[in-house]
Amino acid sequence: MAYNPQRALELLRVGSGIPNARFREGQEDAIRAVVAGAQRLLVVQKTGWGKSFVYFIAIKLLREAGQGPALLISPLLSLMRNQIAAAQRMGVRAATIHSDNQDDWPDVEARLNRNEVDILLISPERLANEHFRSRVLAGVASRIALLVVDEAHCISDWGHDFRPHYRLLERIVRTLPSNLRLLATTATANNRVMDDLRTVLGPDLAVSHGDLNRPSLTLQSIRLPGQAERLAWLAEQLPNLPGSGIVYTLTVRDAGQVADWLRSRGLRVAAYTGETGERRPELEQALLDNRVKALVATTALGMGFDKPDLAFVIHYQTPGSVVAYYQQVGRAGRALDTAYGVLLSGREENDINDFFIASAFPTAHEVETVLAALEQHPGGLSVPELEALVNLSRGRIQKTMDLLSLESPAPIAKQGARWQLTAARLGQGFWERAKRLTELRRAEQQQMQDYVSLESGHMEFLIRALDGEAGLIQPPRLPPLPTTASVDLVREAIAFLRRTSLPIEPRKQWPTGGLPQFEVAGNIGLNRRAEPGRCLCVWGDAGWGDLVRQGKYRDHHFSDDLVTACVGLVATWHPEPMPTWVTCIPSLRHPDLVPDLARRLAKALGLPFHAVLEKTAERPAQKTMANSSQQAHNLDGSLDIRQALPGGPVLLVDDMVDSRWTLTVAAWLLRRHGSGPVWPLALALTGHD
Repeated sequence: MAYNPQRALELLRVGSGIPNARFREGQEDAIRAVVAGAQRLLVVQKTGWGKSFVYFIAIKLLREAGQGPALLISPLLSLMRNQIAAAQRMGVRAATIHSDNQDDWPDVEARLNRNEVDILLISPERLANEHFRSRVLAGVASRIALLVVDEAHCISDWGHDFRPHYRLLERIVRTLPSNLRLLATTATANNRVMDDLRTVLGPDLAVSHGDLNRPSLTLQSIRLPGQAERLAWLAEQLPNLPGSGIVYTLTVRDAGQVADWLRSRGLRVAAYTGETGERRPELEQALLDNRVKALVATTALGMGFDKPDLAFVIHYQTPGSVVAYYQQVGRAGRALDTAYGVLLSGREENDINDFFIASAFPTAHEVETVLAALEQHPGGLSVPELEALVNLSRGRIQKTMDLLSLESPAPIAKQGARWQLTAARLGQGFWERAKRLTELRRAEQQQMQDYVSLESGHMEFLIRALDGEAGLIQPPRLPPLPTTASVDLVREAIAFLRRTSLPIEPRKQWPTGGLPQFEVAGNIGLNRRAEPGRCLCVWGDAGWGDLVRQGKYRDHHFSDDLVTACVGLVATWHPEPMPTWVTCIPSLRHPDLVPDLARRLAKALGLPFHAVLEKTAERPAQKTMANSSQQAHNLDGSLDIRQALPGGPVLLVDDMVDSRWTLTVAAWLLRRHGSGPVWPLALALTGHD
């Protein structure tokens, strides 16, 4: 069909709200190629270039010419609010179907059937949903005029652990008519990703590739191994930076901790993570309006967020790949002459990234364990039922199911809530891909460590790592920021880290099937339940974590400093009614470690200590139990009380906690034998208890 350049420019100006807006280099060519050429096109352009305008203007022109609707697949529907608003200004009727708007699904389906939707936006997970495929997609498939794949690099194997359902696109694209318009967009695609995309989207894939250079960005990398050093650096430098920005962390907990610290220093910041939930739009708007200095965010605030005047992006730790880093740092300075992109590097980042890499695929043992359990139950098993049968965590079970179900042919399939074996067998290609990708991620991790070591040439390094043409790189326009932090601020950051504590929420229900030897099941009554407790730190973390680790495994004795810290924690916590005595969790493997800590803590608190709990049976260490159900059953019948209790509220001490089952069973026993409220206190939150 013919392309109307005047109408396209009019739509750009209406959508952008800028009366004299002009197309950026390559933008109109991409729209023309989609509308008039009916070809498969990949647009690789840096963040902020305006990729969403390409597909929204193209679909508006197609609809005005009597063509059918468009289908857009994106992992970022919750972050596309401003793009959808621009589309609506152009008169594009956009609708979304995703897990967070299920109440809207019937209305969206009805509007699709009445041809009242111009573009339907879905997450890749919808492609695995039988209801969506049979009730929604089947009804409009023959009418679709344009398929848009947003963040197309996720099709590549690079995205397998971010949104693995992108793999389903490969099967869908193979079934499409060869003349169906297809537009794929991304901000980052090195040669390896480009090869993957051609394999999936077709060898005749045309490519519109823009310049990767970002002259407005002044990039810098700084090694500050300790968390306290980086917290101090942020508190010292953020007030001096112009405008507002983003501070990225690798974990949800770090985002919360960094935000808490910066707020304690008087800075207007907020944490933004996958757990932020309904507050996401509010926090995004606060950043857009410059009502906060920064959002301290995980990758939950990533691709799709658009703030052209973002003045800085700072990383608290090093991401695992150049692709991820360029995506994130590229949010800064899109409509500014100058902006900072600073990468802080800390000692914990390699452990975190190692965990991400190691957990990206199930192990052979995990796959064999799950498939063996399913073979024993032809009627299928739900994930909670599998959890009770196999010694794997729920997350590892879910990861195994997700990735195996995406194989073609898949060895497992889901019927309702249950997973069942199919006639297919897992091919060797699965393991070959896992090995290749793991090696690739290790190489990408090392590439980022090479970036951290640079003293100059940061932009050139990123462009070359992304297989771009570096060309003429202008010198940084802003002076480098200091590479050290104030000694006094570091001391204050250490004190802050040591003041923090974590809640220990009481369990309210016994595991599925109960604990037969204790003869308990169902809900845990209020008069048998632990009270909300406190944990001093996270195992091995900054603050007290390293000292706990040293005491447990090097010194076999917890230091007086930890006793003093616990006294301070109890004083700040001030449980009511206050404990009148102290007891502890016993251990046959380390019979003196925790009792010695509890005795010294009791003396410091001026309370009597009574070792009333006994370990009656040797069981495997809780750390060898991979999920909550296994941890609970591992304790069944292994604790007892064989003496009279003093009565009154009690402080129940342990060194490590995670699943909380040890504390739950101990509290139940104490309450059943006549104690008052049981207040748990542990040194460290860890992967087991």
